[in-house]
Amino acid sequence: MPTAAPGSARGQRLYRDQGVVLRSIKLGEADRIVTLMSEGHGKVRAVAKGIRKTGSKFGGRLEPATHVAFQCHRGRELDVVTQVETIDAHRALREHYGCLTHAVSMLEAVDQVALEREPDPELYRMLERALRTLAEQPSPAVSTAFFWKLLSLEGFHPVVDQCTRCGGPAPFLAWDLRAGGVCCGACVLGGRPIVPGTAETIARIVGGGLAGVLAEPPDDRVLAEVERLAVASLEFHSERRLKSASLR
Repeated sequence: MPTAAPGSARGQRLYRDQGVVLRSIKLGEADRIVTLMSEGHGKVRAVAKGIRKTGSKFGGRLEPATHVAFQCHRGRELDVVTQVETIDAHRALREHYGCLTHAVSMLEAVDQVALEREPDPELYRMLERALRTLAEQPSPAVSTAFFWKLLSLEGFHPVVDQCTRCGGPAPFLAWDLRAGGVCCGACVLGGRPIVPGTAETIARIVGGGLAGVLAEPPDDRVLAEVERLAVASLEFHSERRLKSASLR
């Protein structure tokens, strides 16, 4: 659990938390700026000093997708990492290129929507669980489900039980990105045509049925369509391109 370090004024600027490393970029000759999605402090950007040196005390503990317990000293713009312990390195994700690309997409999506120093424990827990599931069951359905649930968490729950334009019933033949849901045969004009079975699969995922989708995956065309729509919807509502999606 996140805690604050007691004591002096300096001690009051120290805090402890746990989080997932979203990304890491070089700073100077030996340092890195790491971005973490933490449980109690939201998105945190902090400097890991000397991490690129051979004898660094941080070692490889601050690689993207790693789940860590950490301590930071709060700064004006960037915090400073003072301690790190690995909770789960998620090595299985790095040993499989497909898993890694899907994990990176989830990390990038969270980095886009999370606010700095604004606690969002639900988003943190959702990311941590998704990475664990992906490491155990390497399927593109995991990251796809994560995107749909992220949209729901951000207030853009997909409409898959009725036409978004007229409220009519199935069959649904297209997807309206702006309205965030399916279109019936009478309202299909202007929407993106979808593969039959797409709406039903999305409904299963957002309804908590990911385990069933993993156990009995839909047709490859349906799964690819659900993934395409998830990425397109996320990019549309965030108004930002998901760069890592091109690696998938």
